[in-house]
Parts: sequence; C-alpha cells; structure tokens
Amino acid sequence: MNNKQLEEQMIENYKREEHMMILVFAQWCINHGLDPAALYHSAYPDQPNNEALEKALELTVPKEEAGEVPDDTLLGVLSLFGNEELAFIVTQEIDKRPKRTR
Repeated sequence: MNNKQLEEQMIENYKREEHMMILVFAQWCINHGLDPAALYHSAYPDQPNNEALEKALELTVPKEEAGEVPDDTLLGVLSLFGNEELAFIVTQEIDKRPKRTR
C-alpha cells in the first residue's frame, strides 16, 4: 500500500468513526428526551445545520428500543474527536438531571 492509499484509508476510517460519534451523540440525546440539533447548535452557534447529524438522526431509534448510552462513553467519544464545546453542553444537561438518574 502506498502513502496516498494509506492516507485515503486513514481519512475514511476517521470519517466512519466520526459518524459513529455523531450517532452515539444523537442516540444519547433521544434517550434523554433532548433535541440533538438544538444541543449541537448551542455548542456551535455559528455553524450551519450539520448534515452528518441529520443523517445520524435517521438512524436513531426510539429510546424504548435503544440500548443505554452511558454519559461517560459519550463524553469520552466527544473528547476523543475534540468536541469540547459539545461535551460542555452535554455535561450541563447531565447536571440538570435529578441526582438519582445520573
């Protein structure tokens, strides 16, 4: 495999993983009765609608059908991709919950 192919493969892997991160975020929001687009916009008010988020929303399932997405998992994934602003907004939402449901 040459350098160009390796570089292209790395970019594709990153995009795939980034889409998975967005899906995890979207499903976490659905599971907690939150609007993923509104939270995203709170974190990044200057960005237009996120197409990847819109596509991820099509793949989410109702919270009754979804597996749990632990808060720590979501925060770790957001941090891994450098989404500190979004992690901050998510943390604020976690802090709003009654202590027994955290």
